[in-house]
Formats: sequence, structure tokens, C-alpha cells
Amino acid sequence: MEETMILSNKIHQGKNVKRFREMLGMKQEGLAIHLGEDWHQKRVSLLESREVIEPEVLAKIAIVLNIPEEVIRSFDEESAVNYFNSFNGTSMDRETKKVNGKQYQDCSFNPLDKLIEAIEENKMLYERLLASEREKVEMLKSR
Repeated sequence: MEETMILSNKIHQGKNVKRFREMLGMKQEGLAIHLGEDWHQKRVSLLESREVIEPEVLAKIAIVLNIPEEVIRSFDEESAVNYFNSFNGTSMDRETKKVNGKQYQDCSFNPLDKLIEAIEENKMLYERLLASEREKVEMLKSR
């Protein structure tokens, strides 16, 4: 119980849903449509403000967003930055900095920039897919 309390203070599942939904270029209304008739934009907005989401709702969202439930349940920005830094080839002998009492290694790139690049690439792919689908619809209409 205490472990759950500590975890929930650090990780906000609603914000994680919002992050991943936005990364996929999906609006709240779109998520609501995929979740079913009982859902609407306002309900998704309220869900995204909640720190902890019921397991059955979280399971549905994970299916719609096509990501593992555990990612939504446990994603933490600080951990993600540290994770990305681990791919930078940093080692303990490189210069480290302390910020608010925590030690960080120098990073030659900004992990958030890389994340934004990936989001933009996903958006472009989504737009191309959408354009392709529109072309198919137009071709079918012209028959």
C-alpha cells in the first residue's frame, strides 16, 4: 500500500495518457470515439486530470493507443530522460552536474528534442496515411 502511495505521488497516469495520445496526434474526441459510446471529449479530459486510472479503463486506453499498459502506469519523465541519457555513451568519468541535489551527466543532445522529432515524424506519417485513405475514398466515389 505504501509503495503504491509513493509511486502514485511521482507518476500521474492521466498525464501519461495525454502525453501518449498527443504523441500519436490523437485528439480527446478521437480517443473518446475509440473507447465507446459512453465516452466523450469532456470525460477524456477529466480522465487525463486523474492521477490514477482504474485498471479496466487503463487496459482499454492501452489497446486504443497501441502501447503496453505498464508504460502508461509507470512512465516518469525523469526516468525517461535518464534512460535517453544512457544511450549517449556517457560514463562515470565524464563531467557530472548537480541540480537540486541530484546528480546528472552531461548530455551532448537534448532528449526532449529527440522525442519531439519522433512526434513530428509520427505526425507526418499519419498525415500521409490520411491522405492515402482520402485518395482511396475519392477513387471509390468516382466509380
